[in-house]
Amino acid sequence: QVQLVESGGGLVQAGGSLRLSCAASGGTLSRHGMGWFRQAPGKEREFVAAISEDAVITHYSHFAKGRFTIARDNAKDTVHLQMNMLKFEDTAVYYCAAKETYSSTSVYTLTSTYNYWGQGTQVTVSS
Repeated sequence: QVQLVESGGGLVQAGGSLRLSCAASGGTLSRHGMGWFRQAPGKEREFVAAISEDAVITHYSHFAKGRFTIARDNAKDTVHLQMNMLKFEDTAVYYCAAKETYSSTSVYTLTSTYNYWGQGTQVTVSS
């Protein structure tokens, strides 16, 4: 069973950058599509970005497109989310998720499709 641990969150000023990382233990991220989600206080968890198992296909939410970049290193069983030009409204707990898959080219955007979740890392953007 894959266990996911996020890191890299913190406090940053608007316009700044953060790089989130997600490390897997207890298993490999091969045969897993990966995604990042976030949840702000009082709001539902929402999709941020996803990457296929072969790292070729990526998909972003409308608010992440052009500012965030998802990447993965299957050799190191890690996934990253580079976030640039951060805005106050990006403040949330960010979660890494893994979805078991036999498709190397699929990406997944629904929370319900993911099998494993990390504990989350807080991102706070000051205005």
